[in-house]
Formats: sequence, structure tokens, C-alpha cells
Amino acid sequence: MKNWIYIFFLSVIFSTGISFCATGCSFKKVDSEEITMSFYPPKKSASEVAYLEQVTQPHELIGYVTVNTERNQKLTDILELMKREAAILGGDAIVNIQVNSSGFWKKLPPQQLLGNAYIRANYKADIIAYQ
Repeated sequence: MKNWIYIFFLSVIFSTGISFCATGCSFKKVDSEEITMSFYPPKKSASEVAYLEQVTQPHELIGYVTVNTERNQKLTDILELMKREAAILGGDAIVNIQVNSSGFWKKLPPQQLLGNAYIRANYKADIIAYQ
């Protein structure tokens, strides 16, 4: 009876450890900084926020959004996180996306299965509101 309890206890500890290791690879941290004194009501959804490479109409810079994650993440997922945070601040669009201050998206070569586990990247964008 004692052996069964001991084996069960070890299997629970082992399963918990494996689940922590597996979920630790998908860590994403989203931060924002509001820099305006004007109030912009939050958007109802991230779909109301656009990603623009160039802005052609009058606007105000209202803040910044930063996403810290692994470099092997899909850019569409990063953009969605940025849009969600911009919607909370009342932004109409995100512009000027930079990766590790390089100013452009980087395409990385294929990595080994665990070779990319500790390579992180910061994606930063400006949040604007139209005037």
C-alpha cells in the first residue's frame, strides 16, 4: 500500500513539473504607457484599432505599447496583443513598430526544438488617436 502512495505522489510531482516546463515557453508580457493628458474612451474591441505603416491624417501620440515574448511568435499574434492594449487606452491605430530598437521586423532562421527557449524580443509601437 505504501509503495502505491509513493508512486502516485512521485507521478503527481513529475506531471506538475512537466506542465510548468511546457507552459513556461509561452510567456508574453504586455505593458503600456499613456503620455497624454487628454481622455480617449476605450474601444469596444481590438478590431477597432488599425496597424498603419504611415499616418496620413492629423493625430496625437497618446502612448506606447510594449510586448515582451519569444522571438518565434507569429507577428499576427504580437499585433493582436498590441491592438488590444491600444484599445484599452482609446487608440485608433498603432504605428512605428520596432523590434529590439532595430526599427524593423526580423525573420529568424529555423531554430532547434529548444534552441529558442531563452531568446526574447521586445516589440514596441506608438499608439495614436485621430484628431
